[in-house]
Amino acid sequence: MRVAVLNSGSSSIKYQVIEMSGPHVVASGMVERIGESEGRIVQHDRAGEGSQGRITTKCIPDHATGFALLLEGLADIGPPDAIGHRVVHGGEAFRQPARIDASVLETIRSQEPLAPLHNPANRIGIEAAMAACPGVPQVAVFDTAFHQTMPPEAYRYALPEELYTEHRIRRYGFHGTSHAYVSGCAAACLNRPVDDLNAIILHLGNGASAAAIRGGVSVDTSMGLTPLEGLVMGTRSGDVDPAVHAYLQRATGMRLADIDDLLNRRSGLKGLCGENDMRAIVERRAAGDERARLAFEVFCYRVRKYVGAYAAVLGRLDALVFTAGIGEHSPAVRAGIAGHLDALGIELDREANEKPGPMPADVSNPGSRVRILIVPTNEELEIARQTVACLAAGPGREST
Repeated sequence: MRVAVLNSGSSSIKYQVIEMSGPHVVASGMVERIGESEGRIVQHDRAGEGSQGRITTKCIPDHATGFALLLEGLADIGPPDAIGHRVVHGGEAFRQPARIDASVLETIRSQEPLAPLHNPANRIGIEAAMAACPGVPQVAVFDTAFHQTMPPEAYRYALPEELYTEHRIRRYGFHGTSHAYVSGCAAACLNRPVDDLNAIILHLGNGASAAAIRGGVSVDTSMGLTPLEGLVMGTRSGDVDPAVHAYLQRATGMRLADIDDLLNRRSGLKGLCGENDMRAIVERRAAGDERARLAFEVFCYRVRKYVGAYAAVLGRLDALVFTAGIGEHSPAVRAGIAGHLDALGIELDREANEKPGPMPADVSNPGSRVRILIVPTNEELEIARQTVACLAAGPGREST
């Protein structure tokens, strides 16, 4: 069975076609600059993964045209047997993946106020794929669904009741497909059933989140109503005093939209040192750059605070797991976090951390009570797996 995994943005469609019997990727690529005067189609075959790929330029006025061009590029391998779509926000409506029909599509549309930058683009991509491939079953997989297991004390904000009941203001969490995939891989790495593993997953990239996982189930996560809450990120501030908004408005005359842009696109690591690439920050820190040192320390300190809090939530902690671009590839960041958590039974092997070897990798001291793992994430494969499982379960969807 071949599953095409699609991630539709406002001006792009990223895709992978995965042969599930391997599993292995048989094709991947991106249609980008949709709606601009000159669009691009970037295609990779399996042998070309990681290379620049074949690039074609032409006018791509809309997502429907982009998806048609995507299918043309896949003509040599044939149409997929199923299509899995990444959808950022499922709100409280979706606790599981959902086979897409008119009702599901309308419910996805109803969640757009919760993710106005993402869900409309996700929906447009779905509509283009359904029009082009009407006979191919399609499934929506939601970033928020994995965290719908959080108890009310974790997801409710201390705000008036009507803001929750009427406007659904609560913590939702994101990176759910990554946290689900990585928690399963961590259990396999430790030869333990996933339902017997308590872990803190650190998805650290330009976007970053922590999740407390008890027995394979999310019980808390750092992102909230939007992806802005929680850890320091590349350009997002993470946690700040909510009164910052009103103060900035009074002190500077900034509009609400400008404050939102400030916190989402001009803060985080970039705000602290002018740079949102952790690789460059680590280099500048090593060269004695004080702003880079501060950005690095703030990033690691915030993560350590969440690890301590989630260790208390879980009670028993079996594994601390690093994933995503920074988590997988930055020994300095791993040391800046895990190298200061001995009091929690988290003891880093600094030599193994510098040269972790084949992935997944265990970089904890042999005597560490909590294992420290590096597990590469694979959100596309997780979406493909959830797509297959959803179709195998038959019609219907779980919703609240």
